[in-house]
Amino acid sequence: MLEVQQLVKRFGALAATDGASFEVRAGELHALIGPNGAGKTTLIHQISGALAPDSGAIVFEGQDVTRQGMARRVQAGLVRSFQITNLFKPCSVRDNLVLAVLARREGAPSWWRSARADAAAHAEADALLARVGLTAQEDRVAGELAHGEQRQLEVGLALAARPRLLLLDEPLAGMGPDESARMVELLQALKREGLTLLLVEHDMDAVFRLADRISTLVAGRVIASGTPAEIREHAEVKRAYLGDELEAVS
Repeated sequence: MLEVQQLVKRFGALAATDGASFEVRAGELHALIGPNGAGKTTLIHQISGALAPDSGAIVFEGQDVTRQGMARRVQAGLVRSFQITNLFKPCSVRDNLVLAVLARREGAPSWWRSARADAAAHAEADALLARVGLTAQEDRVAGELAHGEQRQLEVGLALAARPRLLLLDEPLAGMGPDESARMVELLQALKREGLTLLLVEHDMDAVFRLADRISTLVAGRVIASGTPAEIREHAEVKRAYLGDELEAVS
């Protein structure tokens, strides 16, 4: 579904990505791991269209999207959530999702018509609320939700775009054990639905529980891709990143 081919992005003398290459297969949950400063977020920025690479190519479902902007990629089904939560915080949880549904529709919304009167948008928002486990919170102001619930809502906003491939940048960051467990359950549910997922995450317990395949990025290069079992035993990956982490998840 996704081919990342020799992506290079330089900031002055620093090569944030240095010939990074890997692929994501349809229907899998693919995890991208690596130490801090490896270039993971820069790579996700390039895949999503937020940042243009200096060279290399990004191919999504057979189409070269390297020079397309983020909006075009979202329309094609390549959608991301961000490492920092980004919500309509003064609005209710339901209204956040209604606005996301309306934003996806072709053509500009009518500013002279109340969004609350759009029955189809509300029906879709109801389905999204159930999908991300927030039905009981639908009338709460988004900015008052707990951190983990805000991350669940942000996943709901991304799902409102009807992604074919969803990029998730550290969805478990800053969560306690209970919040992390709920997010893992949500990602497992999306995986069972057959949604293709590319997950950037530092929680190795979650990565090894969730991933079908894993790619390891070190100093801007993908040094290995494979199944969790293959990555667990990969000598270079263990030297570069997983030595201490593997003891925690073994």
